[in-house]
Amino acid sequence: MSARKNGEKTERDGRGRFGPGNPGRPKGARHKATRTAEALLDGEAEALTRKAIEAALGGDTTALRLCLDRILPARKGRPVQFEIGALENTQDLAGASRRLLEAVANGDLTPEEAQAVGSVIEATRRMLETEELERRISVLEGRT
Repeated sequence: MSARKNGEKTERDGRGRFGPGNPGRPKGARHKATRTAEALLDGEAEALTRKAIEAALGGDTTALRLCLDRILPARKGRPVQFEIGALENTQDLAGASRRLLEAVANGDLTPEEAQAVGSVIEATRRMLETEELERRISVLEGRT
């Protein structure tokens, strides 16, 4: 048996190895340097923000970029124009998947955009499948 930093005991197996899990820092614990930096900045956020804005207005391009990144952050994605059609049954899903593949092949959508749309199609497939299974179970149990 071995002691952890926090005083808890940990078990080792026959070869002397620790069991599963990480006996290190507890989840959510902050590093000492992070806590120190937060303590130093505590109460200074308003003054630092004002100083950054003044520097940006004075022509400091780094401060300007920092301020603009906070006001208008870079977009992670863009709206995708893609005619998906109704998704009410498996035939609709198959057609939508084919149209999605064609859009990528034609260069209308990037593979990443198609992957995002494909995940919506997949979620719809799971929903339709669940609805179908619930309907079948109801029929089998005589609850129709």
